Amino acid sequence: MALGGLVLISCSRFASTPTGGAMEPVGDGSSMVAQAPEPPPAPMATGAEAQAMVNEYCLRCHNDVRRTASLELDQYDAADPAAHPDIWEKVAAKLRARAMPPGGVRRPDVQTYAAVAGWLESELDAAWARSPNVGRINAVHRLNRTEYNNAVNDLLGLDVDVIDALPGDETMGGGFDNVADALSISPLHMERYLSVARAVTRLAVGLPPAGPGSTRYAADDAMRQNVRMSDDLPLGSRGGMAVRHTFPVDGEYRIRVRLQKNYAGYARGLGWRQELEVRIDGTLAATLAFGGDALQHRAVANSYAGAGGGPGWPGSPEWEDYAKFEAEAALVASVRVEAGSRMVGLSYARDIGYGEEYLLPQAPVQTRSQIDYFNNEYFGMSGVIGMEIDGPFGRTDIADNTRSREAIFVCEPGSTSAEEACAEEILSRMARRAYRRPVTREDTDVLLHFFRMGREEGGSFDHGIQLGLERVLVDPDFLLRVYREPGVRATDGPPNADGPQGDAVVGFAAVQAPQVFNGGDPYRLNDLEIASRLSFFLWSSIPDETLLQEAERGRLTDPEVLREQARRMLNSARARATLVDDFASQWLKLRELDDRLLQDDIYLEYDHNLREAMEEETRLFIDHTIREDRSIVELLDADYTFVNERLAEHYNIPNVAGSRFRRVELPDLDKRGGLLGHASILTLTSYPERTTPVLRGKWILENILGRHVPPPPANLDTSLEIPEDEGTVRKPTIRERLAKHRTEPMCASCHRTIDPLGFSLEAYDAAGGLRYIDELGNPVDDTGHWPETEQEIRGLAGLRGLLLENREQFVRTVTTKLMQYALGRDVEYYDQPVIRKIIREAAADNHTWSSIILGIVESPQFLMRMSAPTAPTAEQSVLQNKESGEENGLYHR
Repeated sequence: MALGGLVLISCSRFASTPTGGAMEPVGDGSSMVAQAPEPPPAPMATGAEAQAMVNEYCLRCHNDVRRTASLELDQYDAADPAAHPDIWEKVAAKLRARAMPPGGVRRPDVQTYAAVAGWLESELDAAWARSPNVGRINAVHRLNRTEYNNAVNDLLGLDVDVIDALPGDETMGGGFDNVADALSISPLHMERYLSVARAVTRLAVGLPPAGPGSTRYAADDAMRQNVRMSDDLPLGSRGGMAVRHTFPVDGEYRIRVRLQKNYAGYARGLGWRQELEVRIDGTLAATLAFGGDALQHRAVANSYAGAGGGPGWPGSPEWEDYAKFEAEAALVASVRVEAGSRMVGLSYARDIGYGEEYLLPQAPVQTRSQIDYFNNEYFGMSGVIGMEIDGPFGRTDIADNTRSREAIFVCEPGSTSAEEACAEEILSRMARRAYRRPVTREDTDVLLHFFRMGREEGGSFDHGIQLGLERVLVDPDFLLRVYREPGVRATDGPPNADGPQGDAVVGFAAVQAPQVFNGGDPYRLNDLEIASRLSFFLWSSIPDETLLQEAERGRLTDPEVLREQARRMLNSARARATLVDDFASQWLKLRELDDRLLQDDIYLEYDHNLREAMEEETRLFIDHTIREDRSIVELLDADYTFVNERLAEHYNIPNVAGSRFRRVELPDLDKRGGLLGHASILTLTSYPERTTPVLRGKWILENILGRHVPPPPANLDTSLEIPEDEGTVRKPTIRERLAKHRTEPMCASCHRTIDPLGFSLEAYDAAGGLRYIDELGNPVDDTGHWPETEQEIRGLAGLRGLLLENREQFVRTVTTKLMQYALGRDVEYYDQPVIRKIIREAAADNHTWSSIILGIVESPQFLMRMSAPTAPTAEQSVLQNKESGEENGLYHR
């Protein structure tokens, strides 16, 4: 068979060759879709033919003279890729993507790419099966802020948010904040852990505060509050805000309301009487009225708008005082609230004659010095900028009827002599869940010591429990996930119970933990370590009681039990929240959308309400595909989305009214459909003043196709500003400016690949709206091309079509990103054989979310870890000590 000028001899003899040695596929008979027919086997090259292709197409650049990309392929043998798997995995990835040689030079045909890539992958998979490398994550893995917050709430039965009280987490591994190597521990971390532990344990136990406290909650002051702002507010309401607040004890509290102001600091909407309702868990607690029916509450000429020489000139001092100070000062509600987590809502009753349509778009907050309509509304609507909850006031007692106390106090001592036994039961039970393992006598003795100190200092049993729990929350076994090496080496005797014995991994028959254990071998994680890894992957929190019990019984190494527990957790709302708000938000860069502001004099339709709707659309869309266990490919080609009225207007989708999001079928798939048609993605890949094919192309390459795009060289001008001498003639389009930019040799190699993909989305402006002329008034040209093949792409529909033709690259990208997130480390070359196997097996289920996730959970990389060498060097010994936490004294009691 002739492929690309090469003759492939006896290709059919590779058709039945297993690509992973003895790595047999996993099947439990519970596929959610019909079994897909086996595709015909792809032709596969021989080693000699692979080397011939490398000689013909690769060595012109990658040799010991030119050393392009620091790669010298003339030093390696394509017929023996197992000798240098790190090199040939990179080559195989480039061949699968047909990314090399670069466009504009002679290239192999499609069959040759597939045949040679297939040969390399087959050999690399077989070599991995003979000598598995499951990777070695850092021995100390600190909980990130989200994991810590979730763990505290799950452990103590609270519903608080302490994320902002902790230092930020650095990101690695594709932009994820749960990568062990990046999660350092500083003195600031320890200070904040101590402070937060004291606050949350006092709250959980129900100890009354020393005095009234004050908690502030802020709303987005640039949001239009002309619709219902939260599902936790009443139907028919508009504006306001809803927050979940934990009241420490039963008592009197004061809720102070802060109103939106204009540029001069005057409350908006005071020209007419408005009523603000205060609700606790949906029950009306107070109604606050303000605004001017009386003559003294009406503005006079030149007041309020800041006309003339300044605010209020030459207006009424009485009006100025009321608008600036008195109206808001009176908005205080005194309410009695029972202890516990409560939803506090502020909302306005909607006027009967006022519909849900949106008013004029609002300028971003940065431009609020302008005298615009929004800032100067007098007879418009008031808005809430925040609230303060102060208290408790008066006599307070220990709260004894909260969910957190029910979770903690599993016993009550009947006498002083019974206190210590009850304290031991409570603290050992809490420590077991917090440490994710059975507690030892040493653990219990430490906690009882703190109980006694708290009991003596506070004068009550509850104070002792609080200090014991505080000690739990600063223990290294709570803050860190620690991987300990098997306790006995082969030279010392037989492996211990935690060591690698027998078959180690579900579904990977070739991966056998060695019977005679040596340093540098893979070893099986014990059941408790697997439970923690599974729980932090799917829930970003500690294991629940069910999972922990299965681990303590040693049942998680049973393939059926592991799969059953993974499915149980995956089917919960907690897993969807984790996969959407943590995994997908970081993978797709959605967290950056909050900081995305557009130039308001260009994008009049863009405001904060629209930005919030954009993000919610993408969240609901991904959540739907996970909840329904759809194919991950549907993220690219879905013919539906989720919109409310504000977003529907932006998309020109008719018959959508109100602030509630609902699923709609897309009327024109040439214009919308899949993630690439979401305004959130199109906005976060734009500049404030214009679109940028570079950012959009880079986003597609990295997040859809899984290709690394290097940053531009230092000191290189990437602004693409229009020269002043060209300002009097037709201004060049972004396509023309980038064409000129590519004439720079340092820029051409990357932009040749990046720009063509970004051009295909030029029919969407920086706010994700459809357009026909660009920011400079030039007609839009959304023609691009596939970077390597020069195949033309016409708009979103053409781009989506080519991505679907190359869907295996998208499936590989999502699987790789999920693997990075699950393991908490970068994916390396030795992980690729396992990723390929997961993808092959998931194909039978049409690559559903569950098939990919369960494949990761059952993989050797998830269930095993490489051990340290038997005789480490001095440098390795220092590193091991640092990893184990011994250097910083974390384990010193």
